Amino acid sequence: MRKVTVTQLLKHAKQYFDAVEQGETLEVSRHGKPIAILSPASTSASDYWKTRRPLPIKLKGISASQMILQEREEGW
Repeated sequence: MRKVTVTQLLKHAKQYFDAVEQGETLEVSRHGKPIAILSPASTSASDYWKTRRPLPIKLKGISASQMILQEREEGW
């Protein structure tokens, strides 16, 4: 694992992100203390939006599905 400082990362961001894209993992430090690990995203992380449970949409204080059912009952 390559170690880089925040300053190095900011100055050479493209170079470091290209390395991560190629599979390398980086430890980022500030004032000599590790603060982050940059590693390649897994395919499951990039597909997260496909598998997560959607949040209900609220309109006027009721859920969208309840609003649709209410409009159907009213004859819309």
